[in-house]
Amino acid sequence: MESVLALGGFVLLRDSVEWEGRSLLKALIKKSALCGEQVHILGCEVSEDEFREGFDSSINSRLIYHDLFRDPLNWSQTGEALPGGPLGALQAMCRRTHPGPVTIALDSLSWLLLHIPCTALCQALGALSRQHAHPGGGSPAEPVRVLGLFHEELHGPGPLGALSSLAQTEVTLSGTMGQASAHILSRRPRQRPAHQTQWFSILPDFSLDLQGGPPLESQPHADPHTAPVDPTAHVTFNLHLSKKEREAKDSLTLPFQFSSEKQQALLRAGPSQATSHIFYEPDAYDDLDQEDPDDDLDV
Repeated sequence: MESVLALGGFVLLRDSVEWEGRSLLKALIKKSALCGEQVHILGCEVSEDEFREGFDSSINSRLIYHDLFRDPLNWSQTGEALPGGPLGALQAMCRRTHPGPVTIALDSLSWLLLHIPCTALCQALGALSRQHAHPGGGSPAEPVRVLGLFHEELHGPGPLGALSSLAQTEVTLSGTMGQASAHILSRRPRQRPAHQTQWFSILPDFSLDLQGGPPLESQPHADPHTAPVDPTAHVTFNLHLSKKEREAKDSLTLPFQFSSEKQQALLRAGPSQATSHIFYEPDAYDDLDQEDPDDDLDV
């Protein structure tokens, strides 16, 4: 997972019904906060209290939460909703500056696609991932990292393809035997795409516990005390031939097999090599009628 947070740009987290991705999103948020980064969260699918649950006070104090869950379209007109709705909130984040690296977490892109056209969302994500934390400053620019959670089963190939082509890092969640794995696809300028599979588990405090491989329960291993299984033990036919059956098989004349006469004619040398010979061996089911040779043509 170190490669996911190594560079800035847009990181696409793809989850599914079997493997939810919000826990991984919160684990990456915690890691960014512990590194001293400023973290902005655009919360859409769950309440702020539910999203902050599990973080200790030191982490929660570093999170800047933008709430779209309570009143996304400002229908209550209480002044608490973000101005401009979901798209306005994204555009406002594009104008933010901060002296240092910044992480922006979007929970989730699937919710935003229900309220924003795909083209407008991609333009906003491109503007977010291209901005820098030191615009116009003399010190080196710090890239802005955007973490976007995406429920791929809710969308067709169009939105998925657009977001995938926009992402510098793509993380697809899967797993086996109750343990999650992340297939990480990294795209960097002037470099070939890099693939990596990382096995991990997430602790109750949203710390990442990285493993080197799949769980041991899912790896097949042979038991030396178990007798080998015969795959032909319970089939309904016999795969072995007896001595009489093998002799009958060897003496069987196969269809279209050359007779001794034809073999001798083909191998015989002489002046008649230039002439052609046609050898016809009738089958057992041929019905030859000398009086009507075209009987089988129905004419």
